[in-house]
Amino acid sequence: MDQPAPTAGRPGPPAAQLPLRQRLTIPVLAFGGILMAVMQTVVVPLLPDLPRLTHSSAGAVSWTVTATLLAGAVLTPVLGRAGDMYGKRRVLTGALALMTVGSVMCALSSDITVLIVARALQGAAASVVPLSISILRDELPPERRGSAVALMSSTVGIGAALGLPLAALVVQYYDWHTMFWLTSLLGAVGVAGVWWAVRESPVRESGRFDVLGALGLAAGLTCLLLGVSQGGEWGWGSARVLGLFGAAVLVLALWWWQQLRTERPLVDLHLVTRPRVGLSHVAALLTGFAFYANSLVTAQLVQAPKATGYGLGLSIVATGLCLLPGGVTMLLFSPLSARISAARGPRITLALGAAVIACGYVVRIADSRDLWMIILGATVVATGTTLAYSALPTLILRAVPANQTASANGVNVLMRTIGQATSSAAVAAVLTHHTSLVGGAPIATLHGYLLAFTMAGAVALVAGAAALSIPGDKAPGDTPLAGSRTGSARDDALEGA
Repeated sequence: MDQPAPTAGRPGPPAAQLPLRQRLTIPVLAFGGILMAVMQTVVVPLLPDLPRLTHSSAGAVSWTVTATLLAGAVLTPVLGRAGDMYGKRRVLTGALALMTVGSVMCALSSDITVLIVARALQGAAASVVPLSISILRDELPPERRGSAVALMSSTVGIGAALGLPLAALVVQYYDWHTMFWLTSLLGAVGVAGVWWAVRESPVRESGRFDVLGALGLAAGLTCLLLGVSQGGEWGWGSARVLGLFGAAVLVLALWWWQQLRTERPLVDLHLVTRPRVGLSHVAALLTGFAFYANSLVTAQLVQAPKATGYGLGLSIVATGLCLLPGGVTMLLFSPLSARISAARGPRITLALGAAVIACGYVVRIADSRDLWMIILGATVVATGTTLAYSALPTLILRAVPANQTASANGVNVLMRTIGQATSSAAVAAVLTHHTSLVGGAPIATLHGYLLAFTMAGAVALVAGAAALSIPGDKAPGDTPLAGSRTGSARDDALEGA
């Protein structure tokens, strides 16, 4: 019979003495996080060939990426809130199941409409990490929680680094549907693993689910991210893009007003506006921007033709292998992040991670012609990302009540997603404006890539400054009082500390 979850702040039994199911909780949740990241990247090697394979246009094919981005951004805070209210394991299992169903649909069809719908279903898996982190807070004693949360945060980078070469190998040597059959099998294993090894958390938020708030947030985010993701193709000054941005401002302003007046809101804005939480979200957005440029630019740089004078002309498989050391580094450095956070506090870890990201871009600016220097620079950026991403959920866990951890971490992941989408648009704009003709085709210049590195490094430094401005951390194991929408006097006193 399973032992009860350890009380917060009280050491639990050694891991070796726990039942098998409880010992597998962390590996199973980490597997789900890696699988989510793999699922987001597996379509990338297919993008050049999908128009031919699906008999559709390149613009239609791009929606296989955009649909996942939009669905993930919208569903992450919504499912996080649902997990806080109705059970984190239940919602986590549902998110993984939707991801698996989407993968099966991709495996069975070559119709672009079906593929876009399927990829939107897979976007639900973006909530896996915040839900898993909330489960870890509820289930683990404080001495094991830090390293587990750090590992869970790193699964995003680990899965992305593994997914690209894996997908490229499958696509190169097998029918492309095989890749989705493989991810369907892995998804089914993930669902079964969570159902078997993860216990349902007893920590719940009472009240009714804020349906109106969920619809308002979905509408506002869809307008915002659709404008950001399609601005380069439609034109930043086009009526469609400006209309989407205007609609986003209006809808989100109304949503903010509605949230402040709802008894049980989807997002507790009273918590969000506190410096400890709000600045953590700002740092997440900036870190997401800085980190994402690394993967985008590295992939394009090493695949550029040798005729450019700087490109290496590598295949998509070789490109994925260039990013693989970064994924391994993220796995190795996640325990270090937990130790630094335990000793100095997560805001110091976050600031250090941002500084390391900036140093990585200095390496990229110094030399982006030699393969080993490119790999070194990309790996340094990945190392900084590990430190930063591992610290962010710890900051949130220390700043919000236990019954709001999934929704609060969902908002934090949402801010990372917005940062990544903005980074993608900004990098595309820079590279588009710095091109030269190579073999009759416009190719980004090395100067354009260096500008993108400079931009990302500067944003990383701003993220570090935001991290240092976060009010001092509470001591590990000091848990905010649960159940208070606007916070308690104790929380207010800690906020001003």
